[in-house]
Amino acid sequence: MKLWDKGISIDKKIEQFTVGNDREIDIHIAKYDIIASKAHAKMLQKIGILTVEELEQLLGGLDVLSAQIEAGSFEIDSQFEDVHSKIEFELTKSLGDVGKKIHTARSRNDQVLVALHLYYKENLSLVKEKTQTLFETLLSLAEKYKDKVLPGYTHLQVAMPSSFGLWFSAYAELMIDDVYLLNAAIKTVDQNPLGSAAGYGSSFPIDREFTTKEMAFSTLKYNVVAAQMGRGKNERTIAAGLGGLCNTLSRFAMDICLYMSQNFGFVTFPDELTTGSSIMPHKKNPDVFELIRGKCNKIQALQTEMILITNNLPSGYHRDFQLLKENMIAAFEETKDILDIFNFSIQQIIVKDIDVHSNLYKYLFTVDNINSLVVEGQTFREAYQEIGGQVQDGTYVPDISKKHTHEGSIHNLCLDKIKAKFPN
Repeated sequence: MKLWDKGISIDKKIEQFTVGNDREIDIHIAKYDIIASKAHAKMLQKIGILTVEELEQLLGGLDVLSAQIEAGSFEIDSQFEDVHSKIEFELTKSLGDVGKKIHTARSRNDQVLVALHLYYKENLSLVKEKTQTLFETLLSLAEKYKDKVLPGYTHLQVAMPSSFGLWFSAYAELMIDDVYLLNAAIKTVDQNPLGSAAGYGSSFPIDREFTTKEMAFSTLKYNVVAAQMGRGKNERTIAAGLGGLCNTLSRFAMDICLYMSQNFGFVTFPDELTTGSSIMPHKKNPDVFELIRGKCNKIQALQTEMILITNNLPSGYHRDFQLLKENMIAAFEETKDILDIFNFSIQQIIVKDIDVHSNLYKYLFTVDNINSLVVEGQTFREAYQEIGGQVQDGTYVPDISKKHTHEGSIHNLCLDKIKAKFPN
């Protein structure tokens, strides 16, 4: 069944190419098409297109389908082009001509668009919730290990003293910036496009404010052309938000892989969280974090894909938009899994003791020692040259007693202030 069927057969090769794997992808948005269809049916009754009895029949039929979706028994088999044709077919099969009325004053274009808006809105909120869970885990770890010294590096060279508390809370605070972008994406999709039909509205006296409230959108996408042109723009915005978060997670995963290596040896994990080698019995590989790194980098590429598919399209609907769904939905599912496994794994991190008196870290405190000389009355440049000379002639002996007291430093992490910053 095709919603655009006019009784003309289409070549099977063309059908396969144009439908693609929409049936499989649309399972993810079936729930949201039901929500939108209920709101639309109630609106049609409000404006006199449906009777009260017809509305009750349609809502009952949609409830049956909703239960099937929830139970996992809802299937879109090969005779249907997509979820929208499947739902209308099932309503018509059970309700007769009443089922056919559900498409009144709608186009498949705005059906897809509103279902995606609802899917994106809910899943952005889920990603945000999972991000907050990981954020709180990291702050807890920062508090637990705030006094454990960690060498800081620039250019991968030993630089200045850091701490595990500073490291964990650094990534926590970076995720606040990522949530700012996720919130922007939520605001972008929290606009009701239903009623834009094929992109130019409808001659039916539909009530778009009604469906906006019914589906709990914050506002309406008023201009019907703008609503359709949001297709692609929504995806680019979301991809930027997911990509920003994944950039943070990928860098964090890279740190963990580095710090687990024998050359650093700062952290490890229980054996059951790592894998081994088929020929090297000593290996303890950070596969989870390597896969997180790779998956996050893949998601970061999504924004470029969304831009290239939609960049030069003129106004109005184009079939190119169909290509946006698959990887956007896959990115959401992947991001949620990444956040779950990251939170699960990082809670089991084993932080090792690091001997700051080792020759490896002999120069970790040179800047602190320069600053001590400045406090005693030397100019910074004089102090720099004195410590630098000691380093060069091999007479430098580190003093590790200096404390960093300013906000956000190793001895003043401001974890309560970071926690308070997390956006609603």
